[in-house]
Amino acid sequence: MKNEGKHMKKVLLCMVLGLFSFSMLAKVSVREKKALIRLFESTNGNHWVRKWDLKSPVEEWYGVEIVNGKVVGLNLFRNNLMGHLPIELGDLKYLEVLNLAFNSITGELPETIMDLASLKVLKLEMNRIKGQLPGSIGKLAQLEELSAFNNFLSGNIPEGIGALSELRILNLSSNALKGGIPKSLGNLAHLETLGLFENALEGSIPGELGQLRDLRELVLANNRLNGEIPEEFGQLASLEIFQIQNNEFDSFKNLELMENREYLVFDYDGGDRDSRFKKLNFDKTRMADTKFEDDIEN
Repeated sequence: MKNEGKHMKKVLLCMVLGLFSFSMLAKVSVREKKALIRLFESTNGNHWVRKWDLKSPVEEWYGVEIVNGKVVGLNLFRNNLMGHLPIELGDLKYLEVLNLAFNSITGELPETIMDLASLKVLKLEMNRIKGQLPGSIGKLAQLEELSAFNNFLSGNIPEGIGALSELRILNLSSNALKGGIPKSLGNLAHLETLGLFENALEGSIPGELGQLRDLRELVLANNRLNGEIPEEFGQLASLEIFQIQNNEFDSFKNLELMENREYLVFDYDGGDRDSRFKKLNFDKTRMADTKFEDDIEN
């Protein structure tokens, strides 16, 4: 009996130690916690709408999602963040969702964000971020959504963006991007939304965009694009929203290849659409500016 009692005590002790070890493993690492604190400090955390109590457990901090002791989500949408993003964000290496949209973030994107190999959603829209999109953006191999409209991004759209093979949403509208539309965008086989509205993009639209068979929304209005509409656009069978107005195109003839469709939105600068597109059904079509249609918290 005594031996059985000793054995039970040992079993209970092992269970307690096991639970203690598990609880220790489940805690957020010091490195990740420091990265979150740096974000709080560099974006004027004391003036956030919903502040963090840095003395409380990380699990209780607003917008921080933790799974098995790892920070996998950070959602600070419309929370009055002001200031720049710290390089320490790159230490949140398990992050899958980073939503910092609708704040007042300034400065440039830290290159370290491109090291977040697990990132699936990156939402930065409606801030004051400047500078160029890093050329290494193609490293975010798991990315499904990149939304950065209404910032002050400049320079060219990097060719490397075409390496984001899982991307479904790309919205870089209302920035100061220049140069041509990269041909590599035609590699984004799963892309459903492409928004490049209101930049300073120039040159012809690459025919490679016609390869985007899942594309439902294509907004290229208010740029300096020229040449002809690619005849490959006749292959965009899923397209519902199409806006190319306020550019410098030489011809709209190839739009006739997009007949026999019903669109939710169809805008171009081609004059009398009744005579030019007799087979297009405009009864259910509205003319709209779609750049703010995702002004909601996801």
